[in-house]
Amino acid sequence: MTRALALQAGIGIASGIAGLALLRRRAATPEGVYATRIAGMMLVALCLFLTGFALVFAYSN
Repeated sequence: MTRALALQAGIGIASGIAGLALLRRRAATPEGVYATRIAGMMLVALCLFLTGFALVFAYSN
């Protein structure tokens, strides 16, 4: 795995952890709950894309 792929996977894992932490947070208002769900799922999706592509490129070469 090259340095770029390792960096990509590391950023992906960090965004996944941040997304899961955000999804576990409780918000005071219904609007806050909605906003944290959207932001948390966006970070988790970023994690899936970055780590997925890093793994595919690492094993295809």
